Amino acid sequence: MTRSFTVSDFDFELPPELIAQHPAPERSGSRLLDGRGAAPVDRVFRELPGLLNPGDLLVFNNTRVIKARLYGAKATGGSVEALIERVLPGTLEVFAHLRASKSPKPGSWVRFNDAFDAEVLGRCGPDGGMFHLRFPSDPFALLEQHGHVPLPPYIEHADEADDVRRYQTVFAKQPGAVAAPTAALHFDEGVLAALAERGVGTAHVTLHVGAGTFQPVRVERLSEHKMHSEWFEVPAETVAAIAATRARGGRVLAVGTTTLRALESAALGGELQAGARETDIFITPGFQFRVVDSLLTNFHLPKSTLMMLVSAFAGYEQVMALYRHAIEQRYRFFSYGDAMLLERTGDGVAEPR
Repeated sequence: MTRSFTVSDFDFELPPELIAQHPAPERSGSRLLDGRGAAPVDRVFRELPGLLNPGDLLVFNNTRVIKARLYGAKATGGSVEALIERVLPGTLEVFAHLRASKSPKPGSWVRFNDAFDAEVLGRCGPDGGMFHLRFPSDPFALLEQHGHVPLPPYIEHADEADDVRRYQTVFAKQPGAVAAPTAALHFDEGVLAALAERGVGTAHVTLHVGAGTFQPVRVERLSEHKMHSEWFEVPAETVAAIAATRARGGRVLAVGTTTLRALESAALGGELQAGARETDIFITPGFQFRVVDSLLTNFHLPKSTLMMLVSAFAGYEQVMALYRHAIEQRYRFFSYGDAMLLERTGDGVAEPR
């Protein structure tokens, strides 16, 4: 029988100095906590290829982080900070979180970076918490020219030139994320070459990570939490690669929780299906995993949905023990922190709500 969990079960005390403020000097020089066995093993990330078998498959999220943070002012002169959550395909329109002393009204304008004006079309989002804006020209081009790297709220410095490079994977391709798929930040060309030499295959999905990934769960009962929605795509080539991996007895390793969410969302009907759509999947202990065998992930925020996801995947007691070990051994936490390798326990029985 699956234990009944509350949000408090996923809380833990983290010394503030363990929250990584900058990336490791080398991507693959980060630490890797191997949590697949009964006892944790402390490793270095560049050892990863040797931990996998020829014929295994790594699936990456190839989303590209956009410079989604903008600073500007309303016509009244009041300052505005915007975080662009989503660029609407084929339009000049975006959904954005706005921080201002007084919310701008529909029909008003906001001038960003003293360079361009955006029209406020109205409120949007499931609870009306975001704003619908129209830019004067291609939003991606304007953000690239005038925006800032949307570093997470727990990183205390303003974005710097190095963040443009390091808060982005080496294989980022499809623009649209406002947060990096952080487990993939550890990969560099050397590790990718070593994986290929070992006979480990690679494939990709796209999931544009939203700002909601940083939000803690604010209700005690998990069933009352409403997940944010994110757009994802699983290509037919990736579905075929996973099928071929299964046929040869290989294992599927998801690089990051975003990749796992995309794959498991695409398999909710029972079999993995190619295609693109929205997902608000909420993975908690008891979830039945259908695609992913192993998970590479960074360390997550207390009381977060991602803590619940990794606990569902590798077992609650195992994950909490690994977090205690990581804190004792002074691992670096969160987006610029170290990584952990987990194996699916296979004891899930329930569907997501």
